Amino acid sequence: MADHARHGEGAGRDAVPASGPDTIELRAFMGLAELFRTRGWPVPLPVRVHPGTTGPELLRQLDIAPEQVEVVFVNGKAVSPDLAVISGGDRVALAPPGVPGPYRVLLGFRKM
Repeated sequence: MADHARHGEGAGRDAVPASGPDTIELRAFMGLAELFRTRGWPVPLPVRVHPGTTGPELLRQLDIAPEQVEVVFVNGKAVSPDLAVISGGDRVALAPPGVPGPYRVLLGFRKM
């Protein structure tokens, strides 16, 4: 895997924790949490990003298929992956399609 991947810039399967002001804390729910476990990623996963990273860019960096993510939480606010804008210092979480109704309400994305 490319050197940048080992330093959190293209996390893929061999992510090594990054740190610094250009780093986010990334978490995942449900089946995506299982993906983190399978890849041996810590929770939260520190990931280095550039200012204004979009949701699709983050998913490409992590080698996660877009259809695996329905909602991206950026600092607690639920947005569709296509509308997510992420910068260093943000706390980010990914939720897959199929989150049960009551949890959708609690997490704030029932209408998505």
